[in-house]
Amino acid sequence: MMQWILENGWAFWLVVMLLLLGIEMLSLDLWFAMLAGGALVATFTALADAEFWLQLIVFSAVSLILMLTLRPFAMRMLRKRTSDGRSNVDRLINSHAVVVERVTHHTGLIRVHGDTWTARTTLAQGIAPGEHVVIDRVQGATAYISPVRTYES
Repeated sequence: MMQWILENGWAFWLVVMLLLLGIEMLSLDLWFAMLAGGALVATFTALADAEFWLQLIVFSAVSLILMLTLRPFAMRMLRKRTSDGRSNVDRLINSHAVVVERVTHHTGLIRVHGDTWTARTTLAQGIAPGEHVVIDRVQGATAYISPVRTYES
């Protein structure tokens, strides 16, 4: 086996890279992606007929450099896009919506961001169609709403 690896280093590093990328898809923390980058450069080193010990050094050095430089930058970019950490449903909280069908304790529909949601309210009189409301909370597929408060001077 070792003789095959020494003769076909490029294939070995290519398989290592693909395995590392597969593991990365499961972990999603970018550590294995950096190792896969090192394996890719080691593949090119093997194609240049470098000795296997040099391929190992190139793999190690490139992986380390990627982990210390590229990974922190990539993680900052990923965190920036999801900075508030709320899920799609949680982002509806405090959003404004319009009542489509009268909302009461038991029935009702609203339109928010182009989607129609079932809605409920705690107001005894309910909320009429066309009224503007704010989403207080979401439970399952039901939004709990209240009228938009307007303040007059």
